[in-house]
Amino acid sequence: MFKLLVVWVLNALALMAVAYLVPGIQVANFSAALVAAVVIGLANMLVKPILVLLTLPITLLTLGLFLLVINGLLFWFVGHLLQGFVVSSVMTGVIGALVYSVIAWILSAIVFNEKD
Repeated sequence: MFKLLVVWVLNALALMAVAYLVPGIQVANFSAALVAAVVIGLANMLVKPILVLLTLPITLLTLGLFLLVINGLLFWFVGHLLQGFVVSSVMTGVIGALVYSVIAWILSAIVFNEKD
């Protein structure tokens, strides 16, 4: 349970960093980033598998690159659902989703440095 809370806070911090680094993405405050991190996680868990299944032919045709578009669309959609989290366009969503994933991965690797 504690690890889940830490990952949630790390994702919110990653979202704040994305807002700082990517023009066109704005986060009003840290509490908005916490809510957005939860909604992004839920969208990735519930909506993304359905979209991936529905767009499987085009994803195969583009050798998986269409998954970037799906991630960007979800990021943009969450930006339009929530107040305090703004994503200006789908292309900004694609870039923001990529940067968000990289930053969240780096933060998780730093915090949960599990050496075997």
